[in-house]
Amino acid sequence: MPNKRYRVDRLAEQIQREVDDILLKRVRDPRVQDITITGVDVTGDLQQATIYYSLLSDKASDGEKAQQGLDKAKGLIRSELGSRLNIFKTPELTFRRDPSVAYGSRIDQLINQLHKQER
Repeated sequence: MPNKRYRVDRLAEQIQREVDDILLKRVRDPRVQDITITGVDVTGDLQQATIYYSLLSDKASDGEKAQQGLDKAKGLIRSELGSRLNIFKTPELTFRRDPSVAYGSRIDQLINQLHKQER
């Protein structure tokens, strides 16, 4: 089984690189311009991929617009992936905002507040 997990991880890394490149070069939607792909989870049967992204903006409206832009571009991204990847079937794509970026930002704010209180 370790060989299968290795293949899944390798495919996830390749999908991350390719989706980042597709968003940069092929997708013209202004709603997805400031998106960074932070990670990809692929199921063991290689049928579904969850792509995690982060935004530079903290506004809720920007997050909603980015999600709408990604959902709209999902077909283009999947077809481009199909031509770039050397696998039998291109996985179904799901885009989710990465919660770890917001969590890290919150931790940073709390640490800064502690430093201010010490002074």
